[in-house]
Amino acid sequence: MKTLLYKTKGTCSKSIEVEVENDVVEKVRFEGGCDGNTKGVASLVKGMKVEEVIKRLKGIDCKGKGTSCPDQLSKALEQIQNIHRVR
Repeated sequence: MKTLLYKTKGTCSKSIEVEVENDVVEKVRFEGGCDGNTKGVASLVKGMKVEEVIKRLKGIDCKGKGTSCPDQLSKALEQIQNIHRVR
């Protein structure tokens, strides 16, 4: 199981806890952000392949901020991939 606590940048959420096993998203929990939306995103991506989640969420913008909670989740997943590729 790969686990990461990702500190978000540029969003209302403060962090995202992500658990991945065999390149499948097992758990996502946002701290802060729009409660219903972040819970919805977390529920929708559970069971999906990491690459598919990144592909679908990367680049989504919220109110001209240049990022969003879904975009930050894609960055967290990219980071967890990169950390475990290096090892």
